Amino acid sequence: MSATVATPEKAKQSRSSTWIDTFLKVFRLAAIAIIAFGLIRFVILFVNDETISGAQLMDLVMAGLAQGAMYGLIALGYSMVYGVLGFINFAHGEVFMAGAITGFVVADATARVGMWENQFLLALVLVMAAAISTSTLTAVLLERIAYRPLRGAPRLVPLITSIGASFFLQNLVLGMVGPASRSYPQAPEWMTKSRDVFGLALSGSRITVIVLALVSMFVLKRFVEDTKTGRAMRAVAEDKEIAALMGIDVDKTIRLVFIVGGIMAGIAAIAWALLFRQVSYFVGFIPGIKAFTAAVVGGIGNLGGAMVGGLFLGTVESVGPQTILDPLGIPAASQLRNLIAFGVLVLVLLFKPAGLFGELLGSEDRA
Repeated sequence: MSATVATPEKAKQSRSSTWIDTFLKVFRLAAIAIIAFGLIRFVILFVNDETISGAQLMDLVMAGLAQGAMYGLIALGYSMVYGVLGFINFAHGEVFMAGAITGFVVADATARVGMWENQFLLALVLVMAAAISTSTLTAVLLERIAYRPLRGAPRLVPLITSIGASFFLQNLVLGMVGPASRSYPQAPEWMTKSRDVFGLALSGSRITVIVLALVSMFVLKRFVEDTKTGRAMRAVAEDKEIAALMGIDVDKTIRLVFIVGGIMAGIAAIAWALLFRQVSYFVGFIPGIKAFTAAVVGGIGNLGGAMVGGLFLGTVESVGPQTILDPLGIPAASQLRNLIAFGVLVLVLLFKPAGLFGELLGSEDRA
């Protein structure tokens, strides 16, 4: 029998791996300790009425759920494209932005003729149709012009292309509408006023966004699982070559994936308009990055995980500054929402790299 002799290179790699493992363990323990200390201190302050009230806490939770629902809608596009093509479409935030900008143009036009105020629901339907159509068209053009010619290229190539497409779309819209932020018209009072729902004070805008997101997710899930087209999408995601041998038009199916992602982005654009109103050529960047974070948190390629990841991320981002950072004595905690959001991404990757619900990948993407 021949003994295996450890070479200096292998010994060095082993020591390096040990140090990395030790560092990650210490980092995990430190993160748990900091979060636990912040939460315990918040509970003490809450019991002694030295921090936000229960009503304010619930308001933060509902605001986070509404914003998280919007993240989830955008995240569905990331997960669908990754599940089928195996790369992150970083231009998807600009697909959302295109819908939001077009929606503003239509909303402003309806406000000028009095429809926004007098026939709000009809105006909202027109705005939604314009936003969804623009987002869908943008997604389809991206797939046809930027990604389809790179179908057989190494995975890094379409990834870099998506980043370039993102900057291109941003600057295209910048040249068309300018750098200034625009504001959607104010929604009618009956839409914005608070209503009592199971003891919670919720504005009509938040209720609309949450219901719209849940209905969209339900319809998408039924479409993917119960229709012939949905089964074709899942077959292409599993193995493109075998799907083609079974008679499935792979190019058409991939185009449909982008269409569905564009529709979800257009609905998210309307959610943004109802919640925040302000839009600009740069409005898709931060929501797009956070939606990508939500997709990773839930489990990339997992549609249900993307939606739940969005709701989770939005809620933690909303309540985290008041329940963790502020009790730790960190100044201006409410301005550090992005720190909380991306901190969640780091923690999920440390503790559960496949996401909360696990990745759903095709055979080509599995290790």
